[in-house]
Amino acid sequence: MASGTETSHEATTEAAHAAADTGHAVVEHADGMPQLDFSTFGNQVFWLLVTLVVIYFVLAKVALPRIAAVLAERQGTITSDIAAAEGLKQKAVEAEDAYNKALADARVEAGKIVAEAKAEIQADLNVAAAKADAEISAKAAESEAAIAEIRASAVESVKAVAKATTKEILGAMGTKADAKTVTAAVTARMKG
Repeated sequence: MASGTETSHEATTEAAHAAADTGHAVVEHADGMPQLDFSTFGNQVFWLLVTLVVIYFVLAKVALPRIAAVLAERQGTITSDIAAAEGLKQKAVEAEDAYNKALADARVEAGKIVAEAKAEIQADLNVAAAKADAEISAKAAESEAAIAEIRASAVESVKAVAKATTKEILGAMGTKADAKTVTAAVTARMKG
């Protein structure tokens, strides 16, 4: 058993010496940049090429097809959105044209309604004016007849008063005149 401990002790010592030698090797190479050490230059170029090939295949087979698919989908979406926008624009233009046509038709219809209303009002006004003219003419005729009657009665009343007054004046003056002479004198004087 003692020899087993010695063997493990020797192994530990050798491992420590190997680690120390490795540390010295690292220290020796730590003096310059490891990328510029020409003893490892071939190894670095190999791994550089392997890395570039792996990156190329990852990009060519995975990333770029996905990016291309996304770009194609995006382009398709943009194209369909533009087509939909054109369709909506065309519908908006058609709706605006329909609105303008409906507005023009409504204006024409409103003009017709206004013209019809004016014609009806004018017809009603003409009927009312004719009726009013007829009523005014009838009242004027009645008034003229009443005025003529009043004039005639007034003239007769004036003649009667003038005859009576003339008889009284002549009687007061002591003169006698017959009724026929007084009537003729009053009639002549009334005529002018």
